[in-house]
Amino acid sequence: MTAEPAIRLEPGSAVPPYEQVRHQIADLIRHGLLPAGKKLPPVRQLAADLGVANGTVARAYQELEASGLVTTRRAAGTRVAAVTTLTPEARAASLLERAQEYVLAARQLGADDPELRAALDAALAGPAGAAVTLVPEPGSG
Repeated sequence: MTAEPAIRLEPGSAVPPYEQVRHQIADLIRHGLLPAGKKLPPVRQLAADLGVANGTVARAYQELEASGLVTTRRAAGTRVAAVTTLTPEARAASLLERAQEYVLAARQLGADDPELRAALDAALAGPAGAAVTLVPEPGSG
């Protein structure tokens, strides 16, 4: 049985919680971990699981819908939309953005360049697409 992808909030982050949720769900969709047609948790359920206000998750879902990544229907809930393949330029821009986020997070931890590279090498050597769950980890809310 495959676990659902996880959403984790970083309480001390300068990134607002709705943006953390939006960003993580968008990444899960783009990487195929949330396939087209997959139903997302209801706003109230995910908000309760994450320990945030309903409006936080609602805003994330609205922005995901505005970007074409999800669709919302009254009786059917919010589902992952069919996503077109990223162009090489869009993929490169997305990779650069993620790399910049990684470097920033590593710097905040006090890591130097050799530590960053070692961690990246270890991540690249690890199992791709390891199973995760779409529920918060204990203590992440």
